[in-house]
Parts: sequence; C-alpha cells; structure tokens
Amino acid sequence: MGFKKTSDTIAISFNVVETAPSTFIQDEIALQLDVLNNEIFVVLGVDLDVANPDALAATDTSTRASVCATSQTGVQGLGNTNCIATAREAIRAGGFVDGGVGFSRAADSTIPANVDYIALVATNNFFVQLQGDNNLGTKGVAGRMWGYRAKADASTYAALVQSEVLSA
Repeated sequence: MGFKKTSDTIAISFNVVETAPSTFIQDEIALQLDVLNNEIFVVLGVDLDVANPDALAATDTSTRASVCATSQTGVQGLGNTNCIATAREAIRAGGFVDGGVGFSRAADSTIPANVDYIALVATNNFFVQLQGDNNLGTKGVAGRMWGYRAKADASTYAALVQSEVLSA
C-alpha cells in the first residue's frame, strides 16, 4: 500500500432531508483532510438508513440514497466508480388498490473479512445524495461512515486525486 495509517478509527455521522417531496438533494460532508501533506481518508464501512417511502394505493414510491467521493447530479449506484455506498427502500403498488409490497436494498454495511478497506477518499470531502420518488412528504437519510486518516506517498496521492477528479 502507498499510504500509512495516522489515526484511530473515526465515525462520521450525517443526516440529509429533502427540501421538498420527491426532490433530489445533495449534501457535502467535510473531512477536513490535510491536503498539503497528502492526507487521505480510508473508508472501512458505511451504514445508510433511508426513510420509508409513502404507501400510496396504485403508486410506486421509493427513497434512494448514495454516498460518493465526488459531487453527483443524481443518486448513484455501485456501478459508478466514485460511489462508496447505496441504499433503497421501495414500495411497488402500481395496479394495486392497497399500499403495495415493500422492498429494501442496501450495500453491505460491514466489511468482508478479506478486504482492507472499501474506498479511499483523496479530496477534502464526500457527498451524500438523496431522492424520494412519488412521495407526499419529504424523506431523509441518516448515515455513518467509519474510516481512518492516512498519509499517502506523493505518487499514490496524485493518482488518487486524479482518479477522483477525472471520473467525477
């Protein structure tokens, strides 16, 4: 590895709420890294708790959230290189006269035993995206990211920053 651990494990909590129902919102969470000394954040795990969507007869509803290393224009999936974690709660009620059937999807919030980390953040922040679909009320996501600070060697740091910026 081209980096050395410089802190104990840190937990960063966040909470994002839509400004209006079914509206995309993104919040920037500062990591306050020392970029002059090539400091990075090594992500060990993320837990996302999205609000339940509204149960409306004959209407599909959902609440979706993602955590990414770079700013995004919508909620992302794990197919995006900069997406660290994602979660979704959905109710499928199209064609039903009642509230429908609920579905959940979340990336593993714990690390597999054979993985040293799940992501590296080289820029000074990360971003949380949220959007509800077809809900009558505003929805939110609460979350926590665990990781530690590390100092990267110059070439590793340059490659990580370039990778984040170019794939944004």
